Amino acid sequence: MKRIVLGLLAATALTGTAMAQEEFSPALLFDLGGKFDKSFNEMAYMGAERFKEETGVEYAEFEISNDAQREQALRRFAERGHNPIVMAGFTWVEYLNKVAPEYPDVDFTIIDDKVDQPNVRSVTFKEQEGSYLVGLLAAMASETGTVGFVGGMEVPLIGKFECGYVGGAKAANPDVTVIRNYTGDTPSAWNDPTKGGEITRTQIDQGADVVYHAAGGTGVGVLQAAADAGKLGIGVDSNQNALHPGSVLTSMVKKVDVAVYGSFMDAKNGEFDYGVQNVGLAEDAVGYAMDEHNESLITDEMKKAAEDAKAKIIAGEIEVHNFLDDNSCPYW
Repeated sequence: MKRIVLGLLAATALTGTAMAQEEFSPALLFDLGGKFDKSFNEMAYMGAERFKEETGVEYAEFEISNDAQREQALRRFAERGHNPIVMAGFTWVEYLNKVAPEYPDVDFTIIDDKVDQPNVRSVTFKEQEGSYLVGLLAAMASETGTVGFVGGMEVPLIGKFECGYVGGAKAANPDVTVIRNYTGDTPSAWNDPTKGGEITRTQIDQGADVVYHAAGGTGVGVLQAAADAGKLGIGVDSNQNALHPGSVLTSMVKKVDVAVYGSFMDAKNGEFDYGVQNVGLAEDAVGYAMDEHNESLITDEMKKAAEDAKAKIIAGEIEVHNFLDDNSCPYW
């Protein structure tokens, strides 16, 4: 079988093992920041790798370097017969809405947003629920009564993280101060560790001793700056506790890997379905990470509080505000 060449995309990173098309040939398109961003994209990559290891089936992949490549990448993968095609990131919405109707026999999955097309599966997460739990832990761990939040682009999706985090922090300490900043208003905001570190140091200078990021690759700089200052960081999407053992309080994990793995496996088994899958704590799709790298930071009292809150959220006794419902947050 011959290798796939994607026209002018051929110079960029396609898997070398992706072969000429058979009936089942999955593909994964990453968002800006790349598959080794130690966060969102890397979780998507891990899901695809798990699928490959379990089934022996290779998949094609593509890491975009700018938005201009999105539509062309989608078209070329569809034209070459890849099916299903999974996209990591809400920024694919515009392009998928345009391309999906032109390839009705191709199954698409978009992660982190919704596309209303008959051949699209949309997987969204209740990030506000996981963020509530890490906000509660942040406020309980804080010695200053001030915690921080660093977002990537200031978009509604990240508002879910931010608002949930503030809600959890205020549940633990009604008098807590939450300093909130974003790294930019362009896609580069997701991949700027230097800027993330600068913002974190500023928040620490203002009294924050725990800082949560929802900023993709930029968050690497957030966690580094917190560790360098002897403060605590909180990771996101993947379990980032091991990046700075003893300095990362926890991570708000979001199981993007399961969404990718599930899409590939469902398609392989002829069970791919469409519509919106909106998943959260009840589905074990979000949560907070505990392991040997942070076990000394989370007291029994803190863990009990988080587990109690988790149970109450699942039972509907605690309702965590979803920023996307009204593009607002009741805490500011």
